[in-house]
Amino acid sequence: MEQLLQQIINSLHVGSIYALIALGYTMVYGIVQLINFAHGDILMVGAYFAFFGLTAYRLPFGVSLLVAVIICALLGMLIDKIAYKPLRNAPRISALITALGVSMFLENGFRYLFGADTKRMPDIIGAEKAFRFGSVRISHMTFITIAVAVLFMLSLQLIVHYTKTGKAMRSVSEDTKAAQLMGINVDRTIAITFAIGSALGAVGGILYSMNYYEVQPYMGMMPGLKAFVAAVLGGIGSIPGAMLGGFVIGGVETITRGYISSTWADAFVFGILIIVLIFKPTGILGKNMKEKV
Repeated sequence: MEQLLQQIINSLHVGSIYALIALGYTMVYGIVQLINFAHGDILMVGAYFAFFGLTAYRLPFGVSLLVAVIICALLGMLIDKIAYKPLRNAPRISALITALGVSMFLENGFRYLFGADTKRMPDIIGAEKAFRFGSVRISHMTFITIAVAVLFMLSLQLIVHYTKTGKAMRSVSEDTKAAQLMGINVDRTIAITFAIGSALGAVGGILYSMNYYEVQPYMGMMPGLKAFVAAVLGGIGSIPGAMLGGFVIGGVETITRGYISSTWADAFVFGILIIVLIFKPTGILGKNMKEKV
C-alpha cells in the first residue's frame, strides 16, 4: 500500500510538469488551430536562462524564474509575429513545417551558442531533502513542483474566465471573424496567448531541469512530446483537458517505471496517443468540431 502511495505521489510530481507544458500546446491550438511543435524548445530556453541566472549572475531563485518566464513570454510573441502570423491563412501543413523549422532553429542555435554538453542545474533549494511518512518519501522538490504547477494552472483559469483578455481569448477561439466584428484585436489576443503559453512552458522547463538536473539544447524534445500526448489525451484545445491529460500521462509513466519496466515507459505513453487517435481523436474533454468546406 505504501509503495502504491509513493508511486501516486511521484506521478503527481511528474504529471504537474507535463500539465504545465501541455497547457501551452492546447492554448495555442484552441485559438489558431496550430500545433506549435516549437513549444518543447521554449521550455529548454527557460531552463537555460534560469540556469545562467542562478550560476553566472547569482540571482535568487524567484528572480531567475521571473526573468526566464518574461524572456520566454517575449520569445513566444516574437515567434508568433515572425513565423506564424504570416501563415494564418496558409495551409496547415505550411504552419506545421514552420513550427518544426523554428524548433530546429532554437535547438541548433542554443547548441552553437552554449555547446552540446549537459549542464547541471544547481540544487539551491535542498531538492534532495525529504519528509518521510513511514516508507513514503516526499521530497522538497515534489512539494515545490506540485505547488507551483497548481498555482500557475489556477492563475490561468482565473485569467481565462475572469479577465477581459481571457474573454477575448475565448471569443477568438469560438469565432475569429465574429470577434473581429465585436472590436477584439485578434492579432494582439493571439500574441498574448503565445506569451502565456510560452511562460507556462518556461515554468515547466525550469521545474523539469531542477528535477533531473539537466540543461542541454535537446532537453525539450521528450517532455515536449509527452506533453503533446497529454494535450491530445485530454482534448486538444481544452484547458482542463490539458491538465487532466498531464496528470494521466504522468501516472502512466510513473506506474510503468515502478511496476513493469523503465524501458517500456515511453512506449506506453506514445501507445496512448495511438489509441486516442484511433478511438477518440477529440480526447477525454474535447468536443467534436464540424469544419465547413
